[in-house]
Amino acid sequence: MKRYLIERHIPGVGRLDGPQLKAASATSNDALARLAGKVQWVQSYVVDDKTFCIYLADQEASVHEHARLSGFPATKVTEVRGVIEPMTAA
Repeated sequence: MKRYLIERHIPGVGRLDGPQLKAASATSNDALARLAGKVQWVQSYVVDDKTFCIYLADQEASVHEHARLSGFPATKVTEVRGVIEPMTAA
């Protein structure tokens, strides 16, 4: 599986409350279930008008299919080539 960073432009998403975020998560999970293991959602970061999501997927097309099924736009999809962190320097 490849790792992808997905930028989603969703106006006002940063103002959603707990129940609204819970519902959004359930919608995403339903779409993931329909894709039968082709896509795995790792984590999302919510800012004012966007989310930045980390997904594992067999191919980029599967990420776009998740976006279509869930109704959450995949404004920009970028394959992650590597990861660095503070311990990389060690």
